Amino acid sequence: MKKEQLIDLLGKLGELFRALSQDAEWPGFEIGLTEEEYQDFRELIVREHVHNPWFTKGSIQFALNSLADLLEPTVLKPFADRYGITEKPKRVAIIMAGNIPMVAFHDVVCVLLSGHIAACKLSSNDKHLLPAVVSVLQKWNPEFANRIECHQGMMKKMDAVIATGSDNATNYFEQYFGQYPHIFRRNRTSVAILDGSETREELENLGSDLFRYFGLGCRNVSKIFIPRDFNTDRLFEAIVGYGEIVNHHKYANNYDYNRTIYMMNSIPFLDNNFCIFKEDEGLFSPLSVFFYQRYDKMEEVTQFLETNKDSIQTIVGKGFQALGQAQLPAIDDYADGIDTMAWLVKI
Repeated sequence: MKKEQLIDLLGKLGELFRALSQDAEWPGFEIGLTEEEYQDFRELIVREHVHNPWFTKGSIQFALNSLADLLEPTVLKPFADRYGITEKPKRVAIIMAGNIPMVAFHDVVCVLLSGHIAACKLSSNDKHLLPAVVSVLQKWNPEFANRIECHQGMMKKMDAVIATGSDNATNYFEQYFGQYPHIFRRNRTSVAILDGSETREELENLGSDLFRYFGLGCRNVSKIFIPRDFNTDRLFEAIVGYGEIVNHHKYANNYDYNRTIYMMNSIPFLDNNFCIFKEDEGLFSPLSVFFYQRYDKMEEVTQFLETNKDSIQTIVGKGFQALGQAQLPAIDDYADGIDTMAWLVKI
């Protein structure tokens, strides 16, 4: 399959993602599916929460819309043109995380664009969406049957590995896949830095960085730096619109548990009945909890960022990525700072 044809088909897939993300009725045959096939995909999105309660319809649609942005031909072509295509295709195992919907699809796109074969090890938490996407691609072009594979069991044949998981999982990756060319990704989280000049709208946007995907993504903010004299009521007032998140039973269980633990241990915290703010110098906060840390000088923040750079995915705030944009990375904003495409064309 030529690169131009691949980009066109991925762009067509982006159009499908966009329609599905908007809950649009069947647009017609130009979408590349029959009405029945299109409705089947819509129903898959609706019922996915039965298999994974975190994968709500809204979360899946947001993920698809974000991916649609990356699959625009005007985005994909310049991106792909910066790299070559391998003349010796290899089987690249992609061991996928399942914390947010289709979290490893960027890796799949990179493997395809670089000319390799994507051998995808599905997460048990996300084992339906990608196979549905692969089925669509194979319908459009049977050559995809030789370019993308989906596996639920362990794979034995591979030439290189991209694996994402917890710190404990990474130790497993090292043991079993360390002999192959690899990219192993560990736990990461994200940080917000406020300087006190933020508008109400900007603080509302920060709420998206906090609560999107229930806080389960590596791009979700778990730590907020605020000036010494910052009034936290401003932040509470700005994020009140996200209060319905506590109606999700699994999120609510985490919120109730963490609040109970803090209360039983007389640990100070701020509470707004759907999330907890705890003054803490740590980086990784429990689900439903956000750590905040006051600072006097920006140098204090800079030192923290440098010390924890290998655990920080992205930073939002003035001079960094805009508040509210943490979950909307550019196509070349790689998950761990490693240029995946450059690595792929060299293996």
